[in-house]
Amino acid sequence: MEDAADPRLADYVRLRDVELRKSLEAERGLFMAEGEKVIRRAVAAGYPIRSVLTTPRWLPGLADVLGEARVYLVSDEVMEGIAGFAVHRGALASMARLELPPVRDLLAGEPGPDPRFGPRAGGPPRRVLVLEDLVDHGNVGAIFRCAAALGVEAVVLSPRCADPLYRRSVKVSMGAVFAVPYSRMTDWHHGLDDLRACGFQLLALTPDQSAVPIDKVPRGERVALMLGSEGDGLSSRWLREADQPVCIPMSSAAMELGVDSLNVVAAAAIACHGLMRGQDA
Repeated sequence: MEDAADPRLADYVRLRDVELRKSLEAERGLFMAEGEKVIRRAVAAGYPIRSVLTTPRWLPGLADVLGEARVYLVSDEVMEGIAGFAVHRGALASMARLELPPVRDLLAGEPGPDPRFGPRAGGPPRRVLVLEDLVDHGNVGAIFRCAAALGVEAVVLSPRCADPLYRRSVKVSMGAVFAVPYSRMTDWHHGLDDLRACGFQLLALTPDQSAVPIDKVPRGERVALMLGSEGDGLSSRWLREADQPVCIPMSSAAMELGVDSLNVVAAAAIACHGLMRGQDA
């Protein structure tokens, strides 16, 4: 195939146009997986392949996972022309999205259309992250990677959070968005009600150093750690609704330099580590 305008390649158009891709991917129920490793992880997680766009030299490495999937072979030049960037990992796959479960079903460990959301061997999730209005796709992907690495069992997104399955989120997470079950609230105003109804203790991460350090707060059997947006942090409403504000202690030297907080990804990594410490004690 040598024509970048071929209508069969419509899933792959203008991959750098964020607004177009958000509407197109939602309308068609798809997302993009880039590179052999990410494609393999998406397939292993149960996402169906709509089609694959690759070059002849990368096809053999993917042959065992493609099955009967439709494959479009193009030259390196056409590949770059279609994608709008050099695809260094050799392949793009258009994957079909799966329906997300309601938040309460996720927290109860109820089965859903996504195979990740079935009953867990250890029971329903006990440690979850709740993300409020994080709009940067890279940050969302990085936080999913932290969650997967540190044993957080589920993620709940506010309605305005960035899409974890957007190409940059998937890429930054190295496929971790396929490993951690998640759901999206339909109502921000009452969004925390489902977590409270499921017995979660709500901890609100804040840069306020008068709050209890994250690794010192007494924790209940089920704990939800709330992280706010990149700029403003958690909204005043969610801070008020939390059971306990918690912080990451900053050194006195950092405070003297005016460094009173971390970026949201670094904060998430440290907070997740603190959250998971002693959970089985």
